[in-house]
Amino acid sequence: MNQPIPIPSNNAPSRIGQGTAVEQSRAAAEVQAAVVVAQQCPRNIQTAVAEMRDSCKQMTLAERAFYRYPKGGQTITGASVHLARELARCWGNVQYGLVEMRRDDDYGQSEMQAFAWDVQTNSRNSSTFIVPHRRDTRNGPQKVTDMRDIYELNTNNGARRVREAIFAILPPWFVEEAKDLCNQTLKNGGGKPLAQRVADAIKAFEGIGVTTDRIEAKLDRPSGKWTEHDVAQLIVAYKSIQRGEITAEDEFPAPRVSAEELTGGKEQKPSAAGEQPSTEWPAARQPGGAS
Repeated sequence: MNQPIPIPSNNAPSRIGQGTAVEQSRAAAEVQAAVVVAQQCPRNIQTAVAEMRDSCKQMTLAERAFYRYPKGGQTITGASVHLARELARCWGNVQYGLVEMRRDDDYGQSEMQAFAWDVQTNSRNSSTFIVPHRRDTRNGPQKVTDMRDIYELNTNNGARRVREAIFAILPPWFVEEAKDLCNQTLKNGGGKPLAQRVADAIKAFEGIGVTTDRIEAKLDRPSGKWTEHDVAQLIVAYKSIQRGEITAEDEFPAPRVSAEELTGGKEQKPSAAGEQPSTEWPAARQPGGAS
């Protein structure tokens, strides 16, 4: 009697190599060992808080602790994945990560899982989601086929889920104190005088093509009246522009030129019937004309 030929499922590989089998066994043993170690060496909350406070006083972390991006005509801001990872390290006995469970090139999508796990209290948060291999552009969705671009797309989408998973298992008071301390560190500017921080901010933004008048228009005050809070927000915006979370044009739109400014403050009067209005520059503005 003929036996049917088994057809491999599209959801699973047709075979598992020796290296994969060894890695699966190692991962299972590592998880068991992590639980045992966490039970034998529980976290010291006072030590975790002290370490968190020390980290949040560093400008290196504070500058990366927040993100900004435009949505629906508004700017959304919050604690970044960089702060979440550092808080997980300080809290201790926490595992987190991002796993690509399956990639489907035919449908152009990847199935991902982000998780965070407190192995001491067995508190776990995870989410499974689909990442389409498409990138939003001004001209609409654009298909992504390059392997490196797909990897970066999956990582960027997964980082947000990892951040939320970590924050879900950490005590809220621990996270809120960390955010307050990072904000305070940004306002203090690492001990630099406010005038020096303003000058550094202007120079940094000029390096990415943002002029001082655009920043002043955004803050609605001249640079001489910028506050510590203003400079702190500028640092967050600058870092977000560098990471590609927001564009300089969206955050600091160029000032619009009014018709009055174009015509030198003189309104053009309607010409006689049947005549077209003059499109020539005023004599004082013509090249080579009298100044």
